[in-house]
Amino acid sequence: MPYNCRHCGGTFCADHRLPENHDCTGLQDWNDPQGVFDSGFDDSVNGGGGTSKASSLADKIPINTGAGGPLAYFRGNMTYTFLVLMWLTFAAQLVVRAAFDYELMQTLFVLRPYYPEYVWTWVTSVFAHGGLYHIVGNSIVIFFFGPLVERYVGSRNFAILFLVSGALAGLSQIAIQIVELNTITPLTGGVLGASGAALAILGVLTILNPDLKVYLYFILPVPIWVLAGGYAIFSIFFIGTGGGGNVAHMAHLVGLAIGLAYGQYIKQNRNVSAPNRLEFGGGGGPGGPGGRRRF
Repeated sequence: MPYNCRHCGGTFCADHRLPENHDCTGLQDWNDPQGVFDSGFDDSVNGGGGTSKASSLADKIPINTGAGGPLAYFRGNMTYTFLVLMWLTFAAQLVVRAAFDYELMQTLFVLRPYYPEYVWTWVTSVFAHGGLYHIVGNSIVIFFFGPLVERYVGSRNFAILFLVSGALAGLSQIAIQIVELNTITPLTGGVLGASGAALAILGVLTILNPDLKVYLYFILPVPIWVLAGGYAIFSIFFIGTGGGGNVAHMAHLVGLAIGLAYGQYIKQNRNVSAPNRLEFGGGGGPGGPGGRRRF
């Protein structure tokens, strides 16, 4: 069973779960003049003198990244941090639209095929959403599934997975829209929402434990592989037929593919496994993220 270090955010086996048994960047902040943490068996860990590679790199960052620093809260809590950012971004969308205009809101938060050079929207569009139902659907999925993935890959890798999969999912969607530019004007088209990242999270869990029971709409228990496969088939069908309304099916498919690939990488390179059921409120979570919206 993997263990998550609360000091550096890494994931380790039982033999290396303690900070003194791996290159934990948090050790530099402990008052340990006598080398209490030095096990005597691992030269890579320095109790009183010397620094590890991880520590020397952390020293170059002008922020206290150690166990007691300002970033300590985020280790093990990136899922909830992203959820808060999603809702703050959604509130900012409403404020900007009400106080200024719809065009400014799109410029700040919507990834659009006419303006791919607005690189900030590669990230802001992941946290922005097209409506209350949209953000609630994605929030539920991330809340239930996100902590499981974060626990097994570590907070840093989870943050990278979330941001990269979300951005690439959005870019893949506008790539399709660019092909269709003859029917899209500068004031239409675009994509926003965290469902690409949510599908990536779903994909990781599908590989780690395909039989994980998920309660579809909190009622019907189905294996997570059925849910993931259903989303893949659903997305491929609508991409092929050009339908799907305002749902960004290519973003869903790309996010899921990234999650499946990363899950396979983890499974091949680490000895980890996911639980047989979700452990929130007696187990079970909802089925599938809210659709990533296209405009």
